[in-house]
Amino acid sequence: MCPTGSELSRTVEKSNLRSAFDVLDADGDGRISHADLRAFYGGISGSDDDVIGSMISAADSNRDGFVEYEEFRRVLGGGKRRGGVNAAMEEAFRVMDKDGDGKVGMEDLKVYLEWAGLDARDEDVRAMIRLGGGDESGGVTFEGLLKILAV
Repeated sequence: MCPTGSELSRTVEKSNLRSAFDVLDADGDGRISHADLRAFYGGISGSDDDVIGSMISAADSNRDGFVEYEEFRRVLGGGKRRGGVNAAMEEAFRVMDKDGDGKVGMEDLKVYLEWAGLDARDEDVRAMIRLGGGDESGGVTFEGLLKILAV
């Protein structure tokens, strides 16, 4: 067991935050753009251009129109919940859980991976779900998704 505040604990929190950043950085260019957030939130009520612009402005401390990892970390690093897991990860999970059942199922994860530009073969998605402690019929919980993203 690691005591709270240990180096390992900080490393886990940092990797979870990095995973959240990477999920939002749809084009993988190392910064979150307006287009990245529009793609991520696409189809969700309230995700219009003004809201997305406000989200970027809130984090964009150097005012270049993008959110780099350090800006992302600075803004979201203090908003931890659920044992040190960043709230941004919970938001990513909520978006991926299209049917709102509290689990990312086979179809939810496959659609997300395809949206992210990854070849999502059924057997790969099944393996990811198993890695996260879930099963094909029930899907994977938030904590399970964190295990998948950590890999």
